[in-house]
Order: sequence, then C-alpha cells, then structure tokens
Amino acid sequence: MAKKVKEEEVKQEEKKQNIVKLSTSPEEGSHWYVVHTHSGHEEKVANTLSQRIETMGLNKQIARILIPTQEKIVISEGKKKKVDERLFPGYVIVYMKMCDTNWYVVRSTPGVTGFVGAGSRPTPLADSEVITIQKFSKIEAPKYEARFKVDDAVKITDGIFTDYIGKVVDVNEDQGKVKVLVSVFGRETPVELDFLQVSAL
Repeated sequence: MAKKVKEEEVKQEEKKQNIVKLSTSPEEGSHWYVVHTHSGHEEKVANTLSQRIETMGLNKQIARILIPTQEKIVISEGKKKKVDERLFPGYVIVYMKMCDTNWYVVRSTPGVTGFVGAGSRPTPLADSEVITIQKFSKIEAPKYEARFKVDDAVKITDGIFTDYIGKVVDVNEDQGKVKVLVSVFGRETPVELDFLQVSAL
C-alpha cells in the first residue's frame, strides 16, 4: 500500500514539473540534453516526440522529456488565475543516450530546430544544472504577475478611489501590489493598491 502511495506521489510530482516519463529503466550512459524548439511549440514537440519514441520502441534510449515550468498567479481583467509559466520558452530538455539514431529521431521531430551544444555536437547538462532546474520548478509559492507595467494608464476598480484614472509608478509582483499616481484635489498622490483593484486601460 505504501509503495503504491509513493508511486502516485512521484507521478504527481512529474506531472507538476511537466515530465513525460517514457521508461523506468533508461539506457546506461544517458544524459540530459537541451533541445531548441519553435517558441510556443514546446508541448506539441514533447507530445509528438513521445509518440515517435513509443512507435519506434526507443523508450529506454530516450526515456524522459521535461518542459520546466513554474506556477504563477496572473491578474487579468480583474480576475486572478493560476498558470504554468515556462521557465525556458523555446526549449525542452530530453534525457537520452546520444547516438546517431537517437539524435536523428529528436532532431527530425516537427518543431525542433536543433540541440544546444558546441558546433554540431550536443552538450549534455551537468547533473547540478538539472537539479537546480527541477528544484526551481517545484517552488510552490506562486508569484503574482500583472498585465501592466510602469507608466501604464490604469483605472482603479475598487476602494475609495474607484473610477479614478492614474499612472503606474511601481509594480511589486512578490506582494501583488501596485503603486498608482492619481490626481486628488489638484495634487498627484501615490496610492498603493492590490492588483485586483486596478485594470489596464
């Protein structure tokens, strides 16, 4: 029973980190390699590549595909929602044994533009780099992200300054706060507000 629970926890962790696990026993001599893709096509590349690997029976040769993401809270149109933000847009990380056949399978996948490395030789990631990426992906405390920036004109939608128009002078994503300059009695006054209290014009 305990083993089953542990396996389920591992699966959930892999899902959180966007890991496609194709084999539980990768080929000896496998390493993590960074693959460059067309931006915005990372998931499509991962899905297509995993299907090709399954069809060709190369599960042990190309055993894992990782799209590092981190959960963020995005404020859009006054609403708060959680999204998985890609840490490295335009890249996926593949755990594989490098050889001509495996190189070709990955490189010829639609949406892939090449491996990262010196010249035509792919360079594997150091274990420490992979650990750092995975730890960063597992950070659970979500960050706030606003759809506006300094100097943007915004409308205050909540509080005593409702319907006032102002200019953003500071954005604090860690705290989910924004400082807006509004005109009160003919004087410009900075007002600190929650992201949910303003909307972009």
